[in-house]
Amino acid sequence: MGTEWTDRIVGERMTVDREFSTRIQSSRFTSQEWSLIMTATEFEIENPDDPEAARIVANTEKVEQILPELENVRSQVGAMGGDPGAGSSSSGGIVSSIKGALGMGGGGGSYDEEREAAETLTQEYADELQSQLESKGRWEQVRSLAAE
Repeated sequence: MGTEWTDRIVGERMTVDREFSTRIQSSRFTSQEWSLIMTATEFEIENPDDPEAARIVANTEKVEQILPELENVRSQVGAMGGDPGAGSSSSGGIVSSIKGALGMGGGGGSYDEEREAAETLTQEYADELQSQLESKGRWEQVRSLAAE
């Protein structure tokens, strides 16, 4: 199963990225952290042969590998006194998410929490992407490509 179908949905991905940006703002992740998570996430179509059961799923196996980098990004933001690109309203969220990440006692707990949050958010994104494809009448075409 190649990535041919993912190459065909660039426009839909851009639309979902724009719409999803408000969801990211209300999440525990900054847009920089979200970009990092997305580079480690692969989207797959589960059961592509079955029109009823087929759905886009987020494969987040590689997210585990970027968690240390995520913490690194957070510590740099913390050292700068907050995200310079963010408004004052979101800096409280960043500070509390950094404190949450750092105050989890030993890192193991925070990694689990970060991974779970990333998995939940990437699956929400996958669902949104599938809805976008369905609303554009492209889902069947994309599902068929994945089934090949």
